[in-house]
Amino acid sequence: MARGLGCQIVRAKDASPGVTGFSYAQGISSATVGAKALCLQLATIPPGARTKAHLHTDHESAAYIISGQLVFWFGEGLWGKVTAGPGDFLYVPPGYIPPGVPHLSLNGSKTDLVVAVLARTDPNEHESTVLLPELDDVDHVLAADA
Repeated sequence: MARGLGCQIVRAKDASPGVTGFSYAQGISSATVGAKALCLQLATIPPGARTKAHLHTDHESAAYIISGQLVFWFGEGLWGKVTAGPGDFLYVPPGYIPPGVPHLSLNGSKTDLVVAVLARTDPNEHESTVLLPELDDVDHVLAADA
């Protein structure tokens, strides 16, 4: 990590598995630079892969899609769906995906990686992630994966 005049650079390292099932290259967080209100990560999502259903507690989330097609299922029963591609920003406001409302992401391609920059207003990398295994096999999401 490079430091200068209070600014810090975090050099990208190999990705490591996160609690949701994807691999994340850690960037800015409380653990890497002592961030107080921001977490920034790089997610690489293999073809056809998806996260486990989960929610985050009390913070905003956003993603910038560098490559691939990120499919985002959200809401009660995971009935909401948006698809974001290269150059798209995805915003997840705290009032829309509040505690108790699940979501999951998946790579919409069977051949191409999804690479996305993820940001949250929680400086911790995964501590506020709550897994929802009862929603991992929702029929309409599984059918869309096939």
